[in-house]
Amino acid sequence: MLNGLEAVFFYLFAFVAIAAAFMVISARNPVHSVLYLILTFFNAAGLFLLTGAEFLAMILLVVYVGAVAVLFLFVVMMLDVDFAELKEGALQYAPIGAVIGLILAGELIVVLGGYAFSPEIAAHAAKPIPDIATRHNTAALGDILYTDYIHYFQIAGMVLLVAMIGAIVLTLRHKEGVKRQNISAQVARTPATAIETKKVETGKGI
Repeated sequence: MLNGLEAVFFYLFAFVAIAAAFMVISARNPVHSVLYLILTFFNAAGLFLLTGAEFLAMILLVVYVGAVAVLFLFVVMMLDVDFAELKEGALQYAPIGAVIGLILAGELIVVLGGYAFSPEIAAHAAKPIPDIATRHNTAALGDILYTDYIHYFQIAGMVLLVAMIGAIVLTLRHKEGVKRQNISAQVARTPATAIETKKVETGKGI
């Protein structure tokens, strides 16, 4: 149960997060939408801190706010996409979107209607739950991640590295007419290839 002060912060973070999430989809300016999205992430991180999940709050701020949202903001500002043109003809897909929304709403109702919280599940956990007073869950997650699942963690890192290299290779295209630096050609230059002398007649120079 939350005490008085925690309840105040919970309702404050929850209200601001819901309001900011609504502004993400209702703002006309895409830059404003990204800023509201960042505000939503900050308030969601505050809710995680209230529940004692400081690791999830840190990941939310570092990964989503520090990387994804900021990158999306710079992409929107640099590309200068005409969103008014993109939104033309979007109303013709409104019936399909409404049907998909109703299906998702029905699935959520079914899931929430059959949900039941069972405190005894924690007693059957495969890993012991750390005592928050003596040890934070971030340290416990680190112990498990870098001992029992260290090989899976390294494999995931290699997969992400290969994906990053592949994305760079696929997007790196050499355009004609663009001057690029050639280190080997620069090192192999000689006075004969680096200097070109021309005899300019009198009165015909620059």
